[in-house]
Amino acid sequence: MQASPENKSTESSQHKIRYLLKTRGPLTAASMAEKLELTSMGARQHLLKLTKTGDITSYLKAEGRGRPKRFWMLTQRGQSYFPDRHEDLTLELIDSIEQVFGEQGLEKLIAVRETETLNKYQARLVSCCNLSEKVETLAKIRSEEGYMASIEKEGEGYLLIENHCPICAAASRCQGFCRSELEIFQSLLQGLAEVKRLEHQIAGARRCAYRITGINLN
Repeated sequence: MQASPENKSTESSQHKIRYLLKTRGPLTAASMAEKLELTSMGARQHLLKLTKTGDITSYLKAEGRGRPKRFWMLTQRGQSYFPDRHEDLTLELIDSIEQVFGEQGLEKLIAVRETETLNKYQARLVSCCNLSEKVETLAKIRSEEGYMASIEKEGEGYLLIENHCPICAAASRCQGFCRSELEIFQSLLQGLAEVKRLEHQIAGARRCAYRITGINLN
């Protein structure tokens, strides 16, 4: 039986809410209604349904004077709509490699992946003329790979934000993958900028964020 147009519209709106909370973090109902062009009542109805299914939860937060505002955020169930890439198989392979080849074998695997990824990224960035173009292209590449990446201007530099980690399970099992990714970014922008990780999902943050600070060559 096909879903009715009304049900399809509801599913679409709820997916948009989950995506918005995933990419923006906790938001008020009013803020979501504005961003999704919904009425306040319509937004609250969707939020109530998503709360009942266990996809989202809420909390009160004081912001200056006045009554605390209610913010909504994804639960672990809600996060599951953005799954890791072949999580179970990845973890089994990591365990097998470590058992057969030891810690050194796992480090060699990470090194090979790092080299291949660096070469692939360098090929995409070779035509970029400046730091801005390189950062924008890097964010595009990462989004294509499932990291939901975006950039924000920050003074003379940038923030590279990744709202999802498709290799989170592997990175949680072996943090060498995270170390490797930071080193890739640093290699790609060497001589143009310094890269520092500010937020880390593995450490409990909602997202990963990197500060990219341009180097004054004068």
